Amino acid sequence: MKNASEYHTIEHNFEPVFNAQSQILILGSLPSVKSRENNFYYGHPQNRFWKLIATLCQAGVPQTIEEKKKLLYDHKIAIWDVIAKCDIIGSSDSTIKNVVPNDMQIILDHAPIKRIYANGGKAYELYMNYCYPYCKREIIKLPSTSPANAAFSLEKLLMVWSDAISLKRI
Repeated sequence: MKNASEYHTIEHNFEPVFNAQSQILILGSLPSVKSRENNFYYGHPQNRFWKLIATLCQAGVPQTIEEKKKLLYDHKIAIWDVIAKCDIIGSSDSTIKNVVPNDMQIILDHAPIKRIYANGGKAYELYMNYCYPYCKREIIKLPSTSPANAAFSLEKLLMVWSDAISLKRI
């Protein structure tokens, strides 16, 4: 059994979710332990991401990976993470070090992304440090949907995210 207080090198093992119609890009920092176990983004049962996106899209909450991808594609949303590889303790963003970023051009060169959003302060900080210098695309910081962000209820997250992301404009 791994010691929960030790650093482990994690390599991001999911592909970005996007297609040629994606106009919104939402970036996280790195998949959590639970997401890595489930082999898809926002896999922790307490993470509010899928409930939030479903509500913003006026859709049912997707359960399977295929349903989640369909929801994103249907609403021109792309998702990925800033980090390709790093050292981390568990799922704690505050312990991230030795970052190797993902190449955002993989999405930006193949989709008409109009706006980029950070799902939380760490994703924003990492993007600004590692990605903005080469891609020069602005990012809007939104409060994290992580269960660690207990200061924001789902209702409060919905209010802030819906003010920032107007899917009707896309």
